[in-house]
Amino acid sequence: MPIFVPLNTNKNMQDKAKELILIAQRIRALSQTALTYSRNDYEIERSKEMIAMSDRIVSLVSGMDEKEIHTLYTPVKEYVTPKVDIRAVIFNEKDEILLVKELADGRWALPGGWSDVGFSPTEVVVKETKEETGFDVEVVRLLAVFDKKCWNHPSSTFYIYKMCFLCKLTGEGSEDLTFDILDKGFFALDNLPPLSLDRILPEQIKALDGLRRNPQTPFCD
Repeated sequence: MPIFVPLNTNKNMQDKAKELILIAQRIRALSQTALTYSRNDYEIERSKEMIAMSDRIVSLVSGMDEKEIHTLYTPVKEYVTPKVDIRAVIFNEKDEILLVKELADGRWALPGGWSDVGFSPTEVVVKETKEETGFDVEVVRLLAVFDKKCWNHPSSTFYIYKMCFLCKLTGEGSEDLTFDILDKGFFALDNLPPLSLDRILPEQIKALDGLRRNPQTPFCD
């Protein structure tokens, strides 16, 4: 991947250029996701237009040709790497864990989802928790990185790492839930609801509970 930001400019200009590139990357990522889920020709056309706008921004900042920039992204020519799934581990004062009911399969999982372009892992987990549960949280620490192949998950299209962050509630929150979440609730570990096994396993929840109780034992598959 070429360096988009010109190096022969002062630091202030480089910082502004980097910010514009980040905005363009975010626009492209959101538009590409929208294309995946578009249901009509209007949505498809608008998404493609936004991708072209992203390429234009990068072109103006870097001096590269827009067609060259577009080619760098589609089709993907970079080294293929695992996708990253980010999840929040939140317990209440009763040692009950917070779970959300997924629209996709009607089962329960830890709040979270795919990592987002333009956001750090901790920013993603805070954002996703707010969107899916209405709760404001603060990240305490990374509890575990699970390699999905090392656990008894159903087969998946992608190779996936799961980053699980211990978080604490910082407010009462709201009742608002995002469109793909049906419900939320705190559950005792010995009385968990049917879990979305593609997203989280009972044995992983048990492991995460043990890890939060022992701060000196970080975990990685």
